[in-house]
Amino acid sequence: MPDSFESESRKLLGRLRDTMAEEAAGQARLDKITHLTADSMGTEVCSIYLFRDDETLELCATQGLNAEAVHETRMKLGEGLVGRVARTGKVVNTADAPSAPGFRYMPETGEEIYSSFLGVPIQRLGEKLGVLVVQSKQAREYTADEIYALEVVAMVLAEMTELGVFVGEGAALKARHTQPVMFRGATGQEGAAMGHVWLHEPRVVVTNMVADDPVAESARLREAVDKMRVGVDAMLAGASGDAEQVQVLEAYRMFANSKGWLRRMEDDISRGLSAEAAVEKEQSAARARMSQVTDAYLRERLHDLDDLSNRLLRILTGQGQQTGSEMPDDPILIARNIGPGELLEYGRKLRGVVLEGGSVGSHAAIVARALAIPLVIHASRVTNEALNGDAILVDGEQGIVHLRPDDTVRAAFSDKIAMQTKAQERYASIRDTACVTASGERINLLMNAGLMADLPSLESSGAEGVGLFRTELQFLVRNQMPRRNELAALYSRVLDAAKGSRVVFRTLDIGSDKVLPYMKPHDEPNPALGWRAIRVGLDKPGVLRMQLQALMRAADGRPLSVMFPFIAQYNEWQAARAEVDKALAREKKLGHVLPERIEVGAMLETPSLAFASQKFFDEVEFLSVGGNDLKQFFFAADRENERVRRRYDTLNVSFLSLLEMVADRSRTSETNLSFCGEDAGRPVEALCLAAIGFRTLSMRPASIGPVKSLLMRSDLTVVRGLIEEARARGDQSVRDSVMAYLRSLG
Repeated sequence: MPDSFESESRKLLGRLRDTMAEEAAGQARLDKITHLTADSMGTEVCSIYLFRDDETLELCATQGLNAEAVHETRMKLGEGLVGRVARTGKVVNTADAPSAPGFRYMPETGEEIYSSFLGVPIQRLGEKLGVLVVQSKQAREYTADEIYALEVVAMVLAEMTELGVFVGEGAALKARHTQPVMFRGATGQEGAAMGHVWLHEPRVVVTNMVADDPVAESARLREAVDKMRVGVDAMLAGASGDAEQVQVLEAYRMFANSKGWLRRMEDDISRGLSAEAAVEKEQSAARARMSQVTDAYLRERLHDLDDLSNRLLRILTGQGQQTGSEMPDDPILIARNIGPGELLEYGRKLRGVVLEGGSVGSHAAIVARALAIPLVIHASRVTNEALNGDAILVDGEQGIVHLRPDDTVRAAFSDKIAMQTKAQERYASIRDTACVTASGERINLLMNAGLMADLPSLESSGAEGVGLFRTELQFLVRNQMPRRNELAALYSRVLDAAKGSRVVFRTLDIGSDKVLPYMKPHDEPNPALGWRAIRVGLDKPGVLRMQLQALMRAADGRPLSVMFPFIAQYNEWQAARAEVDKALAREKKLGHVLPERIEVGAMLETPSLAFASQKFFDEVEFLSVGGNDLKQFFFAADRENERVRRRYDTLNVSFLSLLEMVADRSRTSETNLSFCGEDAGRPVEALCLAAIGFRTLSMRPASIGPVKSLLMRSDLTVVRGLIEEARARGDQSVRDSVMAYLRSLG
């Protein structure tokens, strides 16, 4: 690249830095930037468009267009060439703008006399903030050097916008990180919480965008890269037993030693950027590409590059994880994503968790359920917007997050939590009362658990036992396979804490989106229907046998209940049950104390098992319907997909008919039956499940009070009649009929 261009680039950046340093209002700074850019690039027009809301751009400053159009000209995302740049995040460069596809003529700007157009996105770390445009009368396409120069100006604008340099009147110039924002995500774990933001990875803020000495900045960059490489090599040396971690760190090392990556950053420095700004420019480019890539492998590699850029920025700026901020008393954790071990380290001091990624069956969701804290997933851009200490409201039921809420929203949310607290106080009065419906049926209410920390809820919630103890958490939070004696000690403590109440241990339920960090991941097109749960256990029986032996040793003469997940057909049940017999025989041969008695059950999570032979129903000692999986397979609706999962109602007559058939078959074969899943903890759904024959329901501890309260006031005979009438009428759902009955109860 010609030295003259690099010199001009550095001059422009120097002028921009001086403009930022001047005492001036935000609008004056923007105006000056348009003048400087137009002069430096030899164009008649330079304009800055910023987002006033998620869908609308506003002309905020211009050199060359009509001044009266500033703050008056607006366009929707995707509208015109400017809107196209904003929507796609890609450069538009044309010599004949009026004939370009999507051109929109805006007479108030006076731009009809300008032929050429170059627009680049103003974006920071993947977040689109606006569009920077230059135009000229001469019909010409802009060179690669000119595009680069404009992109650098756009990057400086983005960083300065983040720092609040352009605050002024109007929606487009409002101060960032000060306005109320609502994020609509998805429910990972129900519940509601108020608190203040605690960022899992505090943002790195670059304040010195421009540097005068390229040689010194390049030296700083190389020194930081060398330090980072040493750190990655050290981590790699310490991760020899963890295949997946080694794979990630190998990718880190590949990028850290990439000559092209380093060369691009040094080129940016030679044109006037500081080392930090050069790294962030590369990071922003990677984030922008990440949003466009659909291939999972490429997205992972771009994520690796993004993470590596963060590490490099922390070295250059000295802004480590410890920022000096103190965790608030009511922290709500904000993260792009988080592993189960990291989440468990925070423990019960968290009020809630909000993630940009995640899934309803992810490790984080499992831990959030175990900790009984609300979790919202898929909250896009929340890490860009939130700052440590910001007030935040998390509505796990609706999958909604209110950041910096206004007084009206805060008051309404406070009322909601107060009502829930008051209701919980009312439920406490019936905690030790048996759950008997108004029509005389006895319903057993159990709790789900996954951590030792859950067990104190057994007494305080009024649960009569543990209907599901998830054993996979002890495997997910480790970097290597736990030992048999470690598991036996843990399971023994669980039984001790239960104080004689029944605990149903579900064997290892991995696969789908629950992948052990020390097991080789399998790239499956549809993991929910793939190699998971009992399928893994039967194909790799070593772990299953080890776990069964640990459970038997933990029982130490006490009763033991074991349940196999995801049984789809009778022969899988036979094979799993045979493993129990083998483990019992081995324990007896070794002279260990055997359980007083052992009952072995299965989870019914696939429609196929509902139609299994009568022999299966006669042999299995208990059945637990796994409602979450069964519902998604019944309706062919992925519960991770918000577009389809909410279309289907648990109280759909067809689904209830399937469940009722399972209840009837279990009753005929005298097989103990329970329902386990989110719907068991929803009072209206629980009422209908009880009405069709389920006498045991297992749910999160906080749901037991509301469910018991409604069941004790309801007549199951009436509800069953309503279901039968709805079926006879051909209704799609019984919800309206049941809700009408409940309203009649007051």
